[in-house]
Amino acid sequence: MQHLLFNKLKKAFIVLFLCIVVTAITGCWDRKEVNDLAVVTAIGIDKKDDKNIELSIQIFNPRSVGGSGQMDGSGGGSGGGSGGGSDQVLIQSEVGLTLADAMSKFQEKLARQIFWGHDETYIISQELAKEGIREQMDFLLEDPDLRENGNVYISSGKAKDILPLQPTLERNSSEMLRELSAFRIGMIVTISDLAQMLAGETGAAAIPLIAISQSSGNSTNSSPIPSLMGTAVLKADKMIGHLSDKTTRGVLWFRNEIDSVTVTVRPKLAEQGMISVRLKKNKTQLIPTIQEGKWTITLRSESKGEIVQNTTNLNMMNPEFVKELEKEVGIEIQKRMELSLKQVQKKLKADILGFAQAFHQKYPKEWNEVKDHWDQKFPEIEVVITPKVRIQRSGLSNSGAIRPKQEVKNK
Repeated sequence: MQHLLFNKLKKAFIVLFLCIVVTAITGCWDRKEVNDLAVVTAIGIDKKDDKNIELSIQIFNPRSVGGSGQMDGSGGGSGGGSGGGSDQVLIQSEVGLTLADAMSKFQEKLARQIFWGHDETYIISQELAKEGIREQMDFLLEDPDLRENGNVYISSGKAKDILPLQPTLERNSSEMLRELSAFRIGMIVTISDLAQMLAGETGAAAIPLIAISQSSGNSTNSSPIPSLMGTAVLKADKMIGHLSDKTTRGVLWFRNEIDSVTVTVRPKLAEQGMISVRLKKNKTQLIPTIQEGKWTITLRSESKGEIVQNTTNLNMMNPEFVKELEKEVGIEIQKRMELSLKQVQKKLKADILGFAQAFHQKYPKEWNEVKDHWDQKFPEIEVVITPKVRIQRSGLSNSGAIRPKQEVKNK
């Protein structure tokens, strides 16, 4: 009996062992070592001529972190297309009739297998965007090797010129752009987001606009870096204009995408000086109404923040001063919104503010009657802006840390 039980346990152990071995083998038979891959971290798309486009890729250089792989001409680093870049990355460019055509040429000249799955940055030149990006978007969305959640940007110059830039504090230009976007000082748009906007109810889209600028510092160590310079506005997949940094902030208010922002005003009650208020908790709501055929959007904005600097003689421990400051900060916010509204609604006539979606959700019947000529209806909509600001903390410098008491205005 014991012998029979021992045989059964032995057979069960053998079966279990074989299952573990088979599972381990199937889990790694097609595994690719990092040193066998050319990892793409960013893509740049430019117009080459009337028939061709130029595709540039930023490839991570494993040698920059002590990798054993070699990315030279024989190994597939700087051969083919055009080479360049910093120690951190290698830049390759190829020309083709389509993106797929240009992409296929890279593998012909690289000894390593190209890995596109780590690409987190797509840069499209302004020149190409003005002619239309529908074909490029279709390919970027359909190719299974590319990431739909990668951030997309429009460059004021050549997209390929952004890729080799080497910021001082970041590993490459792609990483710096991602960090800038994370601070929400501008818009954050992924390939998936862009596709939804272009295929949406208005066909209008907004994309961060970037350019090459000089880093801060003295002339001996400053270097060119990528920087955000506003927002590119597209309609029906073609770029029709752009917004400045200041105007972009107003658009973010409308879209309820503003994060932390500092507003500086000159209080009327002060003889001189300024007060800066940092607003961290911001919420915006679009409220559409249709009355007697009149279409109106009410923008209800609520913000909470604290005073971070006070160069006036006002003692901000006085609740009356704080109340007046809240009104003046609200007026400044309203001015920023009205500035962006003038550019977007009256000049560009591109609904990137979310008006169409708001009316569609609340008034589906009325929306269906105007959706085919929304470009004409959008500029006619009346907009009422009602910002509300609450300052929760006056900060430590309520009237200046070293200001003489006789100069402080307490009431």
